[in-house]
Amino acid sequence: MSTRPFINFDHNATTAPRAEVIEVVARMMRDAWGNPGSRHSAGRKARRELESARERIAAILGARPDEVIFTSGGTESTHLALHGLLRGSSGTIVAPPGEHPATEETLAQLARHGCYRHTLAIDTDGLVTPDALAAVPWESTRLVSLLLAHNETGVLQDIAPIAAACRDHGVPLHVDAVQAVGKIPVDFAALQVTALSLGAHKFHGPRGIGALLVRQGVKLTPSLRGGHQEQGRRPGTECVALAVGMAKALELWHADRDAHTAYLTELRDRLWAGLQRQCSPVLLIGHPTRRLPNTLNIAFPGCDGEALLVALDLAEVGCSLGSTCASGAAEIAPILQAMQVPTELARGCLRFTLGIDNTPQEIDEAIARISDIPARSASK
Repeated sequence: MSTRPFINFDHNATTAPRAEVIEVVARMMRDAWGNPGSRHSAGRKARRELESARERIAAILGARPDEVIFTSGGTESTHLALHGLLRGSSGTIVAPPGEHPATEETLAQLARHGCYRHTLAIDTDGLVTPDALAAVPWESTRLVSLLLAHNETGVLQDIAPIAAACRDHGVPLHVDAVQAVGKIPVDFAALQVTALSLGAHKFHGPRGIGALLVRQGVKLTPSLRGGHQEQGRRPGTECVALAVGMAKALELWHADRDAHTAYLTELRDRLWAGLQRQCSPVLLIGHPTRRLPNTLNIAFPGCDGEALLVALDLAEVGCSLGSTCASGAAEIAPILQAMQVPTELARGCLRFTLGIDNTPQEIDEAIARISDIPARSASK
């Protein structure tokens, strides 16, 4: 067993809840345990805490409180948005390639029920092109959905022209902002989208809680049936403690967001410079500047990503693959295929995602641990 401390560079997978979040969740479970739908004093107390959390989240994200629907997380939020905005209609759904599985699997399900998926072309940087928007069959399009920040590459889409095209054609637009919220400023009103998904555990909040923001006045068909919670759009007794925990995590980020962004960018650039210096040749996948401040998707030419991942795990460095593993064989990630990353490069891609709990000393130590692994992997 290794005695070296573990270095976590896999923050896009999940983040550790901050101490203040753990404390407030525990306190809410103890002090605001009532059902927020109950009319007695315990229920009213829980309702006050729930609505306070809703208001605080809405204020940070540029939304109205009644536009915030609490869910179990980003996956449910995306599922609810896609099914709820379609409201049982068939037609064309527009999305770029290589979206998060929460979207891809839902689109596959909808395709089995009469919907057609039109794929928006992206360029080699991972950005939707103007020609791609011009090629959309708007007459038959019922919904557009895309990631604001790609979970694998960190690339940030330019939402403005897509939102404008959707408004011009009267088509609802859902944005998956699960990787963006709590890392970069996100303003729901300014984005001018119809719906937006987020999940708390991506920004040091608790797991099991997320939200879907839905523009006021938009009809949304619930995916579940039951009570009338969340304005009848998401039945089930709300978890007050987790909602308050999510609000707390978002507030902690928001209070120091500029400093957080600068710190993560500094760490990211330090890691990239060190890997270029010690592990050359290495290649950055995705747009060089339109990206999350914490994310690097890096190709190690001539290397096998699975072997790299195992070696880094043995070196106590946590990261993730840039390709997927199925049936014992490495498959190229759809987003890398769509970006026309050569197969041999794509097989050697790793994703490093940093967090505010990383330190410059960890970056330097990780570079030292990583430095000779690609050469050893390529020589085998």
